[in-house]
Amino acid sequence: MVSSSILPFMFISLVCLMLTGAPLAFVLGAIAFLATIFAWGPSALIVTVLNTFEVMTSEALMAIPLYVLMAAILQKSSIIEELYSAMEIWFGRLSGGLAIGTIVICTIMAAMTGVVGAAVASMGILALPSMLKRHYNEPLALGTICAGGTLGILIPPSVVTIVYAITAKISIGQMFIAGVVPGLVLASAYCLYIFIRVSINPDLAPQTTQTPDYTLEDKLRSLRALILPAIVILSVLGSIYLGLATPTEAASVGVLGSLFCAVTAGKLRISMLSEAASDTLKVTAMILWITIGARAFISVFVATGGPDGLLGLIENLESSRWIVLCTMLGTLVFLGLFLDEIGIILLCVPVFLPIVEALDFNRLWFGVLFMITAQMAYITPPFGYTLFYLKGVLPEGIGIGSVYKGVIPFFMIQLSVLIAFMLWPDLVTFLPEAMSARVK
Repeated sequence: MVSSSILPFMFISLVCLMLTGAPLAFVLGAIAFLATIFAWGPSALIVTVLNTFEVMTSEALMAIPLYVLMAAILQKSSIIEELYSAMEIWFGRLSGGLAIGTIVICTIMAAMTGVVGAAVASMGILALPSMLKRHYNEPLALGTICAGGTLGILIPPSVVTIVYAITAKISIGQMFIAGVVPGLVLASAYCLYIFIRVSINPDLAPQTTQTPDYTLEDKLRSLRALILPAIVILSVLGSIYLGLATPTEAASVGVLGSLFCAVTAGKLRISMLSEAASDTLKVTAMILWITIGARAFISVFVATGGPDGLLGLIENLESSRWIVLCTMLGTLVFLGLFLDEIGIILLCVPVFLPIVEALDFNRLWFGVLFMITAQMAYITPPFGYTLFYLKGVLPEGIGIGSVYKGVIPFFMIQLSVLIAFMLWPDLVTFLPEAMSARVK
């Protein structure tokens, strides 16, 4: 009787309060607080206190502020500007080359920082004016930046991946490694699409004589810009893959690597470190508040028999397990119109994982599908987060309609890649399994 009245109250309240625009952390916490008192009385609030203490003392969650700090330092070290200059030298005279080079830079940024907003804003400032100056098709240029920027959700080290792994209670290192192949496949698919589309219609990215014809010596010299990013990427992912460090310890190594990059670039200043620390504090506080609220919400949901009710409903359905899986993934895309990916993970993963296991799916494989779906949500019109990141740096005269038009082909590419990984799960799981065997 308790669950039959509490659960509808929780979810109706959740929908109504989210529509008001109230912060998700306080919405989840308030609903859990009221539901706990209504169902079991004030004395049961001790469970919320214990959940909060568990979040505050979680060793795995320590990786989040470290990776965010690493990203903030790298963002302020001018490394991205040097990378983009090198990309222009290599790809500038190739038809469609600037768009392909932008995807390459976004992939490198994803492997360094894993922060979507930083990649989209940086490429909007650096790459978009260069492409428009060379008369690139506006939707193509805008879609390239939006899609490339979302690679930070999947390619490690990703804060979103850490949150998923902790919530799903699986290895962060395995989730990191599982995202490598899908991330590179998506990046390659974007580049292939741009190359084919421009080859069919050269007017979308006309060749130009504005870019100097650099010699091979100039191109090789420009590759020096890759040295510092390579140090950061290899120090983080290499230490995890070789079993030399846990993901949290690797985050510390990444921070040291980012400081080394800042010193080498001559950008290390007290003011820069202060700004990076302030940005880290804001992002980490936001994530942890949402985590505390979501833990409280989910604990009430579990205590009132929510997971058992869902499992019973699924078992009574006569639908294929693949239809159930597609329904869950579709729900994630829909929620992405209203929530960020951290909120979606903390809210949905504890509910979906029992269903995933009941249907005999691999939770690591489902995690990668989850991340690809989060990328799709990020560029889905009209409210995808990436669209508004880019809107903030758009030049005058370019409307949000061009952004919507540009992301549609890349959304279809993401959908195609998602279906491919659903059909061939081994593409996702073989690398983590190889890593596990190597460690053993």
